[in-house]
Amino acid sequence: MGQKTNPIGNRIGIIRGWESNWYGGRDYGDKLSEDDKIRRYIFARLAKASVSRIIIERTLKLVTVTITTARPGIIIGKGGSEVDRLKEELKKITGKEVQLNIFEIKRPELEAQLVAASIARQIESRISYRRAIKMAIAASMRMNAEGIKVQISGRLNGAEMARSENYKDGRIPLSTFRADIDYALVEARTTYGRIGIKVWIMKGEVYGKRELSPLVGMSLNATKGKNDKRSGRGARRRK
Repeated sequence: MGQKTNPIGNRIGIIRGWESNWYGGRDYGDKLSEDDKIRRYIFARLAKASVSRIIIERTLKLVTVTITTARPGIIIGKGGSEVDRLKEELKKITGKEVQLNIFEIKRPELEAQLVAASIARQIESRISYRRAIKMAIAASMRMNAEGIKVQISGRLNGAEMARSENYKDGRIPLSTFRADIDYALVEARTTYGRIGIKVWIMKGEVYGKRELSPLVGMSLNATKGKNDKRSGRGARRRK
C-alpha cells in the first residue's frame, strides 16, 4: 500500500495536517475550486520565488493564505509593495479580505517540491538529467536528510521510447506512518515532450504528541505575518 499511494495523503491525520482548513457546507465544491484557483495563480505568478507549499484557512469574512518560500524577498518586494499587490489580486479572486503569511524555508534542499522544480529547470536548460539528479541527491544528504529517492520518466535525452529511471540514497520507509516523508511531482517541458520528476525525501521520524499543522517538519523563519506557534509543538523528530 505504501509503495503506491501518495505519502503525504497517506499521513494526513497521523503526522500531517490538511493544507485547506475550513468548513464547507453546501458550497464545499465552490470553495475547493477556489482553493485550487488560488494555488494555481500563486504558483504561476511567483514562479521565480521558489514556493513550496500554500496553506489556506477560511473564516466567515477572512481568507488566510500562508506561503512557504525559499525566496521571500521576491514575494514581499520593496517596502512590502509586492505583497500588498498580491493581497489585492487574491481579494478579487475570493471576494473577501485576505491575510498573507510568508515563511522562509531555511533548508530548501529538504523540500521535495523545490528539489523537483530545480531538477526540472536544469533539464529544461539542457543540463544532463543524471548530473542534475545526482547533484540534488548529494545536496539533500548534506543537509542531513535520512534518505532521498528521485524517479524520472519520459523521453530521456530525446529517446524514441519513453522509460523511467530511479535514483536513491539512504532510506525511504513508505509504509512507516511516523516517517516524515515529503513528496512532489513536477513536469519539465522539453522540445521532445514532458519529463515527469518525482521526489521523495525522508526527514526523520515523528514521536510523541502530534500537532497536525501542515507546517510541521519544515524548517521555517517567520518573515511577514503572524508566527505559526503550532509548528512542531509537542512533537519531536529523531534522526
